[in-house]
Amino acid sequence: MHIVAIGGSDAGISAALRARELDPTVDVTVVVADAYPNYSICGIPYYFSGDVQPWQSLAHRTHADLEATGMRLRLDTLATRIDVANRRLSVRDAHGDSEIGYDELIVGTGALPAFAGIHGLDALGPECGVHVIHSTGDTFALDQQLKDRDPRTAIIIGAEYVGLEMAEGFASRGIRVTQLQRGPEVLSTLDPELAVVVHTELLDHGVDVHTGTTVKAVEKTATGLVVHAQYAGEPVSHTADLVLAVVGARPNASRLEDAGASVGAFRAVAVDQQMRTGLPHVFAAGDGVITHHRLLGVTYPPLGTTAHKQGRIAGENALGGQARFAGSVGTQVVKVFDVVAARTGLREHEAAAAGYSPATTQAIADDHKRYYPGAQPINIRITGDTHTGLLLGAQLVGRLGTETAKRVDTYATALFAGLTVEQISDLDLSYTPPLGSAWDAVQTATQEWSRARHPVEVPA
Repeated sequence: MHIVAIGGSDAGISAALRARELDPTVDVTVVVADAYPNYSICGIPYYFSGDVQPWQSLAHRTHADLEATGMRLRLDTLATRIDVANRRLSVRDAHGDSEIGYDELIVGTGALPAFAGIHGLDALGPECGVHVIHSTGDTFALDQQLKDRDPRTAIIIGAEYVGLEMAEGFASRGIRVTQLQRGPEVLSTLDPELAVVVHTELLDHGVDVHTGTTVKAVEKTATGLVVHAQYAGEPVSHTADLVLAVVGARPNASRLEDAGASVGAFRAVAVDQQMRTGLPHVFAAGDGVITHHRLLGVTYPPLGTTAHKQGRIAGENALGGQARFAGSVGTQVVKVFDVVAARTGLREHEAAAAGYSPATTQAIADDHKRYYPGAQPINIRITGDTHTGLLLGAQLVGRLGTETAKRVDTYATALFAGLTVEQISDLDLSYTPPLGSAWDAVQTATQEWSRARHPVEVPA
């Protein structure tokens, strides 16, 4: 059997590794559009901050490591067409066009940067000082400008996860950062009541944050790059030496669409929970496909953790397995200077739109016993269903070192298991005064939700 996987990032490599793990005799070829398979795109901001050096450290596995598993890598090779009827993949490399036959095909081509209708972003490129940060090639282009031109000012369009991480990376290099966000607050995956903590952290570290600002165009002038925008209905402009656009991603699904695959949310390819596309002998996984969400049904949150899981399932099922993707709950976390923000599940408006009857409460709980030195507060918002008591979501913001990321994982596990808000108090969580409390912060927050729903009446 010959399995071909398209894509050298999370989904494609995970699929290839799983197939080889289950059957060391299977022939696996991975087609990679560039020369850098299995590099951590999520780690790029920390290369620019200087926390990760050299850039080769971003490789999950080296080229040699991958080939040692028995897979064959076709680097700098672009997949151009899928011939479903004849099970042939057309590719293009430095030697020209050719075809690769397959028995089973796995497509993990990921996503592409979205430009959100901003005029000039698709025309201006790194040579003009306008960058995206989506691939190893993008990393090299930006790194070269930082070395050659030593920019002193930068505008970041977008204040979501990567945009916030890059703001920290630039600021650590002494670059004055202006951050433009279309929404009313940074980090739109959090409620504004918590996102404002992240906003304040940016300001405290010298980042000039402009929310409610819609970017319309980017222009190259003799004095620098000008970003034209609107704020409160009025035109505004910002000038800098460098512009970085991180305004989202769109599925890179054109080859599958051309081959006849159906598309769903955001034009991501529709797959079932076994990662089947509906095309015979064709699987797909990662940022180019829809995601089955345990609370929402079908949605499209492009996440690396999801891509790894989906790729592993596609690799197993390409061998004839029956593995199923158990679903996502949208767990995310980001570090912004000395603040950590995390979420899992649904926010109140998302839950209401999905047909639940949600209510949300906010609590502040210490990360460990207050009498032990160094206790820090964690802000936690809990959303639960008022009819069933089910936990629907949690949002947390705490200082670095408060184990906020691991605490959101407790809520994510509870969501996966279908626990009620009150059942979280039954969890047998660890406790020692330097690290937690007898009632952990995650339980203190859910108890606050229960009290708000069922206040205790004090006898007269």
